[in-house]
Amino acid sequence: MKKLIAGIALFGTFAIASAQTITFDKTTFDYGTIKPSSDGTRFFTVTNTGDKPLVISNVKPSCGCTTPEFSTDPVMPGKSAKIKVGYNTALNGPFNKMIEVFSNDPSNSRSVIYIKGNVDANAAEVAVAPAKVETPVDAKAAKKAAKAAKKATAAK
Repeated sequence: MKKLIAGIALFGTFAIASAQTITFDKTTFDYGTIKPSSDGTRFFTVTNTGDKPLVISNVKPSCGCTTPEFSTDPVMPGKSAKIKVGYNTALNGPFNKMIEVFSNDPSNSRSVIYIKGNVDANAAEVAVAPAKVETPVDAKAAKKAAKAAKKATAAK
């Protein structure tokens, strides 16, 4: 009987050790102070640090002012996925919202992430630099420069 109990305990330990495990890049996203009607979309990165596929079954916000989007596709071991969270920035004032993430992680089937910040009409403008669009001419020039640098290094 003792051997049977020891065997079950050993198997249970192995089953827990070899499972899907949910890990977040951060559990709180601080928006800081933002202007009303600014972009309220942020992303949390979820990584499966286990050795079996991780499935996010549901993401529930604490109120209707927060809208999460997620994929129910399995996250393979070592891979990551994004949870998109939107906050209604038309609502003035401070906010601190909870979002529940439900998955098939056996030891952490319900995880909690947070967003917080302050929507204030007097917030400073956030200057966003426009993305540089690389033209084919820029790409060719960059390749030539890299090639010349490589030749110069090889010649030494």
